[in-house]
Amino acid sequence: MATLFDPLRAGDLALANRIVMAPLTRNRSPNAVPGDLSVTYYGQRATAGLIVTEATAISHQGQGYANVPGLYGADQLAGWKRVTDAVHKAGGTIVVQLWHVGRISHNTLQPGGGKPVAPSAIRANSKTFLVKPDGSGEFAETSEPRALETAELPGIVDDFRRAAKAAIEVAGFDGVEIHGANGYLVDQFLRSGTNHRTDDYGGSIENRTRFLFEVVDAVTGAVGAGRTGIRLSPVTPANDTWDADPQPLFNHVVAGLGSRGLAYVHIVEGATGGARDFSQGDRPFDYEELKATYRKAGGTGAWLVNNGYDKELAEKAVGDGYADLVAFGKLFIANPDLVSRLKRNAGLNDPDKATFYGGDAKGYTDYPTAA
Repeated sequence: MATLFDPLRAGDLALANRIVMAPLTRNRSPNAVPGDLSVTYYGQRATAGLIVTEATAISHQGQGYANVPGLYGADQLAGWKRVTDAVHKAGGTIVVQLWHVGRISHNTLQPGGGKPVAPSAIRANSKTFLVKPDGSGEFAETSEPRALETAELPGIVDDFRRAAKAAIEVAGFDGVEIHGANGYLVDQFLRSGTNHRTDDYGGSIENRTRFLFEVVDAVTGAVGAGRTGIRLSPVTPANDTWDADPQPLFNHVVAGLGSRGLAYVHIVEGATGGARDFSQGDRPFDYEELKATYRKAGGTGAWLVNNGYDKELAEKAVGDGYADLVAFGKLFIANPDLVSRLKRNAGLNDPDKATFYGGDAKGYTDYPTAA
């Protein structure tokens, strides 16, 4: 029976344990450049079997929140190289999450103050994070998007490819994770509630998944499937996203991923950051069926689960063979030495929610380790 503390190989990634640090947006990278605080923050958490970085914009257009990092400029890549060096020096493994927010943005964050882009011109009932002139942060309504022209899509696919290649070759990451979840651009193409297109990228399940598979093929072609993971959130309502019948949609997605040799598939169960039993459509979502569909299609990548896991639930998931890896989010924010604490059944620090987004070292790098 496997345990959380056993090593695992996920594609080309050799992991020291089954405990994953989930991607966590923290809004502490002014000018989209990870700085000294980020170097310390990720280095402190390098005992995770795998660190998945905060979502990182593949292009200026892909940015949707203030002070989030990027992968499209030399200074950004140099900042990330300092982070990966610190994690590797501490013996850790780190991948970067490739992000295009689509419609979840604000025109003040877009090139030339333009509109955010989306599969369809449907404004999200959601908010983004901006920085005011005095330096303080505030949440603001997202701006109205414009629908992408079909001819624009190859360029965005190529942005994913170039960002992935730079992440490995310049910034020194061990791999990449495609962000296909939580109501951002890839997920917006998947869902019937956000994709009302009538071209080859809308309508049928086959058409709505086309963009995702093009992104996956471009990224794996650039850096190798064994260094590539993907994050999916089949039923989350995050960022005002929904689908009328998610089971066949995401079964089709994972069946297509099965033949592509990915390192891992990262599944957010339920509502991101909320109820694990949340569902959409006329029936509860069957995650066992989802995994079985992936395996039947030849998928050999590690199965990574996420959302509301504590030690007991995580141990059961790994011990029963349901999951290969388990991601922890808020627990890693407050406990840089989470792996050691879980192993020793030590007490856990409580996260300070007021410092989640924006700010300085407080609530970021100043959480104490256990004695």
